[in-house]
Amino acid sequence: MSNKKQEKPKQLTAEASNLSDLIDYQEGSVVSRTIIDKKTGTVTLFAFDEDQCLSEHTALYDAMVYVIEGEVDVTISGKSVKLKKGEMTIMPANQPHALAAKTRFKMLLTMIKS
Repeated sequence: MSNKKQEKPKQLTAEASNLSDLIDYQEGSVVSRTIIDKKTGTVTLFAFDEDQCLSEHTALYDAMVYVIEGEVDVTISGKSVKLKKGEMTIMPANQPHALAAKTRFKMLLTMIKS
């Protein structure tokens, strides 16, 4: 799996944006784009090509996954949560979690650091 960051475009402020249009798929890769990066948390877009995954890991903070398009299987502490467009789940802090793309999918990851 290749994990690539896309070029940082202009700052997104005071304008309408379609989340899906802000990031593109890349064959055989996971691509990310940071939308907000503050001391108190981050908001990051991801685009996973089909069959790409993020291996099991933990994070120090709660994180919300919101699926913009496609389907993903999120495993949290051994429990499978299948998500599709328009659905979300919370990945609690310090609990092991992993993501596996069932189709190409895009998600918005919001992490709160407080």
